[in-house]
Amino acid sequence: MRISLGKSGRAGVLCILLGLCSAYTVEGAFVTEYVSGIMWAEPKVIDPGQAGGPPSDAIVLFDGKDMSQWNGGDKWKIEEGQAIADGGSITTKENFGDCQVHLEFATPSEVKGDGQGRGNSGIYFMGTYEVQILDSFDNKTYFDGQCAAIYKQFPPLVNACRKPGEWQTYDIVFSAPKFDEAGKVTKPAYLTVLQNGVLVQNHSELLGGTFYDKAPAYGKHADRLPIQLQFHGNPIRYRNIWLREIPPQVLQAPK
Repeated sequence: MRISLGKSGRAGVLCILLGLCSAYTVEGAFVTEYVSGIMWAEPKVIDPGQAGGPPSDAIVLFDGKDMSQWNGGDKWKIEEGQAIADGGSITTKENFGDCQVHLEFATPSEVKGDGQGRGNSGIYFMGTYEVQILDSFDNKTYFDGQCAAIYKQFPPLVNACRKPGEWQTYDIVFSAPKFDEAGKVTKPAYLTVLQNGVLVQNHSELLGGTFYDKAPAYGKHADRLPIQLQFHGNPIRYRNIWLREIPPQVLQAPK
């Protein structure tokens, strides 16, 4: 179909086209790129590794061979590349502050007990701030004590647990608290947790230590302390545990 435009119609179309061109020209002429002026240091280049595996700057805490990175690790069993909780809790030989942790765990496939007595363990940052590990697949307990809870403080946003015996992942970002000389908190601790790739704790601000028998509270401690894996009487299996220390943002050194 052919549309015929009169003289006035053609003039109108021409004005529209010229207006658009003018607008883009004017816009292009007056837009200036924002520059912060902050001279950042160049980010370090790392190899991210295979999916789920340790990046090149990670500290490998368990690679399936031994528990030499852990105090008390000799009490745990190593079978088929898995560490099985037994004989007591273990703590890292190194101390850590702000960090990213990846670990994989499996609660027992043979279900015994219920509530807190079923597949119970936990990862403690600085020996004080716990992300709960529990078999919470069709297993009721108090919500701030189920799997992926910040113990006795915050339930997970959702229950993302797999069935008993199936492997699950935690990817955790921990931001350590800061204290002044008098012991007052100047910055609280924060935890972000992904369970099986699902966000379950979103930069949650901790109210203090995670205790069973008292309310959360902060007590001044060192800037760097060990990480603990809890033995709670259940043979939880672990594999592929690694950690990255989180560096601060750095300004470029003056030339």
